[in-house]
Formats: sequence, structure tokens, C-alpha cells
Amino acid sequence: MNNKAVATPSRTKEILGKYGFSFKKSLGQNFLIDVNILKNIIEEAGIHEEAGAIEIGPGIGALTEQLARHADRVVAFEIDQRLLPILEDTLSAYDNVHVINQDILQADVEQVIQEQFKEGQPVRVVANLPYYITTPILMKLLMSRLPIDSITVMIQKEVADRMAAEPNTKSYGSLSIAVQYYTRAAVALTVPKTVFMPQPNVDSSVLHLEMRDQPPVQVEDEDFFFDVVKATFGQRRKTLMNNLARHFKGRMDKTELRTRLDEVGIDPSRRGESLSMEEFAALANRLYK
Repeated sequence: MNNKAVATPSRTKEILGKYGFSFKKSLGQNFLIDVNILKNIIEEAGIHEEAGAIEIGPGIGALTEQLARHADRVVAFEIDQRLLPILEDTLSAYDNVHVINQDILQADVEQVIQEQFKEGQPVRVVANLPYYITTPILMKLLMSRLPIDSITVMIQKEVADRMAAEPNTKSYGSLSIAVQYYTRAAVALTVPKTVFMPQPNVDSSVLHLEMRDQPPVQVEDEDFFFDVVKATFGQRRKTLMNNLARHFKGRMDKTELRTRLDEVGIDPSRRGESLSMEEFAALANRLYK
């Protein structure tokens, strides 16, 4: 048993060498080699000895090992079969870790939670996510309305900024609204690319999402609401009116759209990025009726 943490450059190189492991670009594999960053992530996630943790893409077990030391139980989803024997080796000292060889996007996460964690146990998702598939993974977790307390993930800085963005900022868009409809979002820390092996081309951020019991706004129809939001950001430089007219072409003309906008007190010449979630909800509900 090697007592040195997995998340050090020398130990990571040693493990990769031992198994002749080569990184797969298509899986976006970047392994963390800084123990302090991992400890920060665990602190941000609020992991304690009563909590259950779900990890996505454990890699060679850098974060998994730290989770195993702090949580009651850890369940990790790993899509790359080549990593299973490595994880068995690096995590051999911990009997509270269960690795599932499955794509998280295909998995029945709710069933896994029921089977793997105690009833009523707080469950938190903690992961260093592959950049190319961050948004689909997070949206699946949010839209499935899983019995989880929070999600703390290391993702591309630019995407984290978009998910936590406020109105009237360059980063604010339909993704900000989608994420903040389900969660309270905050960027916890920014991470330089030097703490990864191999180094990605961009900096990363740790994003913390605290699940909401109830969305902050009431909408008549969720799909319609998100549709309207997406439409208003269709072409960012265009006004609300132009984007909506394009979206509702053949269903609603400009005169009718102007009336609906007037009814909710929104100026048609505004741009999507200036609307708060409350305004989007009011607008979508009015258009839906």
C-alpha cells in the first residue's frame, strides 16, 4: 500500500506507468495532481462522515480517495473500462467505495441512490467533469430532480461563469437560467491548468450548485418557459421583439407579441440578457396563455 496520495505528479506518473495507461482525448481525461485543490473541493461540497457522495469520472481515483476519507460512502461512475483495475488498486484501502462501469448519461441514478445509500442520507455529487460533456451531464442531473443536496464540480471556467451569471453580463444566457431555475449557483474557486495532467488548454473553476426545493419562479409549462428563454437569446445582438418574432413566426405576429410584452411591462426593444428570471417567467406565462 502506497501512502502517498494519488493526486501528486510522481504517484500519478507511477500509476500510469505501471498500467501503461494512455489518455483518451475523446473522453476528455485530465487527472488532478494537487491534493490541496481536492481538499478545497471537498470542503466546498460540504462532505462529512454522514454524507454519501456520487462521483462522475473518477479517473485513477485522485478525488475518489479524498472523498472516501471524508464521506460515509462513495459511488463512482466510470465509463472507461481500462480504469477499473487501476481504481481497484488505488482504492484498495477503502471499503466504502463502489465503482460502477457505466456512462452517467445512460445510468438510472435514482435507482443507484436508493440501492447504495441509506434512507434519508444526504447525498452530494462531487466531480472533476470532462469538459466536452459538462452541460449534458449537469442538465440530466438537474432535470431528473434526483434526491441530492448539492453538486460541486470542476468544469471549464467559461462554462462555470455562464452557469452562475447574473443578468446584464456577457456570460448571462439561457444556460444561466436553466441552471439557476433548479439551483443556487456560485463559482467557488478558480483553478489554474497546471494542476492537471495532461494540462488542458483553459483554466477551470469549481462550481457549487445547491439544489432548490422549489424553483424561484412559477411557470405554466417548463418546456415552453425554457423555449422562450432560448429564443430570446437566439441572436444576442437582436432585440427581444426580433428574436421572439422569429421564434413564433406563423403562430404570433409582431402586433400580438407587442401586446403581450406590454401586458407584462417589458419593453420590446430590450435584449434577452437584460431580463431577470422573474421577467422571463411572467413573459412565458403570458405567451403560453
